[in-house]
Amino acid sequence: MLKLGVPSKGRLNDATFQWFGERGVALSLTGTDREYAGKVNGIDGIQLVLMPAGEIPRELHAGRIHLGVTGSDLVRESLANWKTETEELAKLGFGHADLVIAVPRCWIDVDTLDDLDAAAAAFRWVHGHRLRIATKFHRLVREFLKENGVADYLLVDSQGATEGTVRNLTAEAIADIVSTGKTLQANGLKILSNGIIHKSQAILFRSRRAGWGEMETATLEDLMSRLDSRLPE
Repeated sequence: MLKLGVPSKGRLNDATFQWFGERGVALSLTGTDREYAGKVNGIDGIQLVLMPAGEIPRELHAGRIHLGVTGSDLVRESLANWKTETEELAKLGFGHADLVIAVPRCWIDVDTLDDLDAAAAAFRWVHGHRLRIATKFHRLVREFLKENGVADYLLVDSQGATEGTVRNLTAEAIADIVSTGKTLQANGLKILSNGIIHKSQAILFRSRRAGWGEMETATLEDLMSRLDSRLPE
């Protein structure tokens, strides 16, 4: 039985159900909203697994689900070797958001990553400790800053209301997911001109670590043909 993991609630859940339904594969709940049980209609051999979007990368990694719909940012942050452990089967065209580096708008001389690197060095010289960047995307931010030569910073964990950490004096800059940017503006922050770390969207992923027998492989081929997509070579 091929297991398909989809977000259990929220806008990603609604958009995922709609996306599959528009392609002739109807996903439906089999109980109440609190039971997190569902089924796939119109195609045999698929078990629907409802879970938080943030847990789907872990289940793909463990091979406990064969397919999963989640944000590309979550997979890349959660899985160090995401390219070898998962495969992108289809970009779903919703759930768009950018992971960005943002700094106080009053830093008029800081507009690029080079400016941020210089500001971080000056900050440490003046204050005796590293410039703090609040984020929950530690892997993606660290790799991005390393690639762009930014040093003398400290990542501090923030699992919510990250935009408010600068105003609350618990960080000097942030790295967070934004869609409209209105919350950044409300908190006096601006995105660096070259500070987009990753442009995320919802993607249908395949786990390379799940058990792919003849039945699961055939079911996947049937599913992808119904979704009007082609399996990556």
